[in-house]
Amino acid sequence: MRLSAVISKEEGEYVALCPELDIASQGDSIEDALANLKEAVELYLEDEKDIKLSDIAPFVTTFEVKACA
Repeated sequence: MRLSAVISKEEGEYVALCPELDIASQGDSIEDALANLKEAVELYLEDEKDIKLSDIAPFVTTFEVKACA
C-alpha cells in the first residue's frame, strides 16, 4: 500500500502526517519521524478491517501570500 507523508519541523522535532488516514507521529529527525509514522500506520491497519482509501492521492502544493510587515 502506498501512502503519503507530509513532514514538517515543529519546535525542534519533526512531525510526519499521513493525510489519507489522518495519522501523525514525530521524531528527532526526518528519518525517525517517517519510521515512527510507518509503525503507527501499520499498527492502525492491524486493527482496522474495512479501510476505504480514496483512489486519488492527496494533492499537495505550495502557494504565496503577501506578508504584511
